[in-house]
Amino acid sequence: MFIDKRFHPYSLESLRKDLLSGLIVGVIAIPLGMAFAIASGVKPEYGIYTTIVAGFLTSLLGGSKYQIGGPTGAFIPILFGIVMTYGYENLLIAGFLAGIILTMMGIFRLGSLIKWIPRPVTIGFTAGIAVTIFTGQIASFLGLTGIKKHEEFILNLKEIFVHLNSINLFSLLTAGICLLMVLLTPKVAPKIPGPLIGLLVSTLVAAFCYPGQVGTIGTAYGEIPSTLPQLHLPFINLDIILNLLKPAFVIAMLGGIESLLSAVVADGMTNSRHNSNKELIGQGIANMITPLFGGIPATGALARTATNIKNGAVSPISGMTHGIVVLLVLLFFAPKASYIPLASMAPILMVVAWNMSERKVFAHIIKTKSTDSIVLLVTFLLTVFVNLTTAVEIGLVMSAILFVKRMSDVTTTAKALPNPQHRQGKVETSMVTDTHDCPQISIFNVEGPLFFGAVQTFEKTIMETINYHPKILLLRMSKVPFMDTTGEAILASIVKHFSKNGIVLISGLNPQPASVLKKTGLGVVIGQDHFFEHTGDAIQYGLSQINENKCLGCKHFAFQECKQLSMKEVVENKAKLTATF
Repeated sequence: MFIDKRFHPYSLESLRKDLLSGLIVGVIAIPLGMAFAIASGVKPEYGIYTTIVAGFLTSLLGGSKYQIGGPTGAFIPILFGIVMTYGYENLLIAGFLAGIILTMMGIFRLGSLIKWIPRPVTIGFTAGIAVTIFTGQIASFLGLTGIKKHEEFILNLKEIFVHLNSINLFSLLTAGICLLMVLLTPKVAPKIPGPLIGLLVSTLVAAFCYPGQVGTIGTAYGEIPSTLPQLHLPFINLDIILNLLKPAFVIAMLGGIESLLSAVVADGMTNSRHNSNKELIGQGIANMITPLFGGIPATGALARTATNIKNGAVSPISGMTHGIVVLLVLLFFAPKASYIPLASMAPILMVVAWNMSERKVFAHIIKTKSTDSIVLLVTFLLTVFVNLTTAVEIGLVMSAILFVKRMSDVTTTAKALPNPQHRQGKVETSMVTDTHDCPQISIFNVEGPLFFGAVQTFEKTIMETINYHPKILLLRMSKVPFMDTTGEAILASIVKHFSKNGIVLISGLNPQPASVLKKTGLGVVIGQDHFFEHTGDAIQYGLSQINENKCLGCKHFAFQECKQLSMKEVVENKAKLTATF
């Protein structure tokens, strides 16, 4: 019988801790779920539905002990854009398709691939999302009227400035009270959820001190139903799928990134280890089922996951409890939520945006003044002023190009000679000068990966030596960890040209490059007896080959006794040297 290891070991004390933690996280999740839904352009109850269904299924089927799933701030710009472009019904379909994509990624064990996204890209788009969320709540904080929402950041800012004359002082007061409670509560009573206290206090003040002066959830969206909606299967055909495939992919990628990042943070806090592929499957199934109940896309929520851990969670039961708690609140107290002022939701989201902004890491990367700083800034600016999809695409492309450039800079090819003053005849590049070189054996230290971005310099350096027609070309490749097919092709070209008049020897070849040469057959072309583990053995073999063909400038078989003429002298005096020796 299969037993989920995430639940072991378990006891009554563990259950008590899980129930308490689930209760606290559930209370926190209620205002956040409604706020995220409103900011995404849909009704607040859809955020509650998402918290219930996705929250329960993520914990039940995921790969982390402590992950809390639900609507998150990271999704706000994406979901708002989809709602504006395609409508709410198509958002549900896009979420369903994203669930399929996530599930397939988990099945095909692609969980580790998402972790390869460079940190400057993730910090860049996270900070960009935070700016978008924060500025998107200014209008509600100030109680501005006549505001039209746009996808473009600049247009939204313009709307705020155009309507600044409509500031509602009562909304400003309400938002200020809520913000004060959100900030002070954790300092005074750390165990009590700040957003909940902020909502309660600000709602009570607005209701009793200046009733009807601020907009509420009820006046904007109507009364929140006290039941889950009935299961609804959306109509899907091929045209709809093709039309929504791109937004679905964006949802899936962002959801996968956020959930796995949250799971990694949870591992660090608890010294545990999650199953990334199982986590993707759990997130995928949750996002497939949630839209059937009217819920929006969901992912792992870092802040709620951290809260879950800090309150003593032991197993996924805490996450399932949090979903049940939200369901019970919906069944018994949903109509009361209609009295919550919209101005009270704004500071909650602003604090969320501030906390998710990664401002310290952002500043740290900028201070490095490196290529990572450029990637970070470009990703951030594109997220804010264009969209997340473009930002991630360009950020990844820039990261890849700059990485290739850095790797190509690391790869070096330099001539070397044994140092006669070293006991073991250490081969050093510093021994080679314009007046100190060997015309018969060309030794090269090759360092770094031989791949498409670095082989041009490698080829150019070697080919310049070939033009002088040395009899032996020795490539020291112990510091070449990797070779791709482009590197192999260039090496094959060098071997072809050099083998017409000389011999190619290779020493210290690592397993990966050796495997490439074996698979392509180049190892056979070079000759198995021309591969050496140690450079000294290769040099002795090369000297023996020179002896058979007479040396142009060396009387003995040891480098320290060699005349070591410059290449220029060899070329100018080749005929004379040949006659002499």
